[in-house]
Amino acid sequence: MLREIRSLGFEYAELSHGIRISLLPGIIEGVEAGDIKISSLHNFCPLPMGVNHAAPNLYQFSSPDRREQENAWRHSVKTIETAARVKAQAVVLHMGSIDMKPYTDRLLEMVQKGLKESPKYAALRAELMEKWEDKKQPFVERASEMLERLSGLAAQHGLKLGIENRQALEEIPLDSDLQMLLLEFNRPAVGYWHDCGHAQIKENLGFIEHRAHLEAMAPRLLGFHVHDVVFPGRDHAAPGSGCVDFAALQPMIKPEHIKVFELSPRLSSEGAAEGVAFVKGLWGAA
Repeated sequence: MLREIRSLGFEYAELSHGIRISLLPGIIEGVEAGDIKISSLHNFCPLPMGVNHAAPNLYQFSSPDRREQENAWRHSVKTIETAARVKAQAVVLHMGSIDMKPYTDRLLEMVQKGLKESPKYAALRAELMEKWEDKKQPFVERASEMLERLSGLAAQHGLKLGIENRQALEEIPLDSDLQMLLLEFNRPAVGYWHDCGHAQIKENLGFIEHRAHLEAMAPRLLGFHVHDVVFPGRDHAAPGSGCVDFAALQPMIKPEHIKVFELSPRLSSEGAAEGVAFVKGLWGAA
């Protein structure tokens, strides 16, 4: 797997939340042999025993269930320890979600049907925001407590934790709360991880303006998940094939940022190469 990634021209790879523990010895062997370098890991990596599919939200930091919280802590610790072992720079985290009915898919369906400007859409959006503000506090507090514990451990290993912006409106933190969270965690081990696809979907839904959001988060920016979005909500497409304005994001890009191409497994090697070349043409090769 890593050799194939290297053969496509990538010097680094991210180990994501679909890596089974049985793959880890071979990955470590490949890294130590110099086949490839590891830029980052996405929690939880490796997957918990018995889980054979990508499951980044399997255990949520925000859960009121003590057992789930303990599992989230334990497997996040394993991710951090694995990251240190393969000499990665960062670990990407999901912070959890609020216990509320799923609004995101309903809103996307309405946008797809051209109903974004309708009174029904406005009412559903207002209902979501009211529920969010009413219910968020205990979920955010539990997630912050977990981040406090993990940030200390990450610092001991010389790693950074990237809080990822999320696609689903039920997940935390909401984009408008990200700056406040990072102000609370104003320390070198904690930063922001920008998923281009998730941000674009939020723009398509009318919740943020993609470029302005990234500009506001730029001082704490660690890295990117780079992929495009076929309007309104099909992400992990090859850059240049969807509605993300990568040129508008370029002023916020710095060489020290980690750029991970997070592309659909359905995409061909040729399609992936074209997408990478498209972004490099706009952002530079760094």
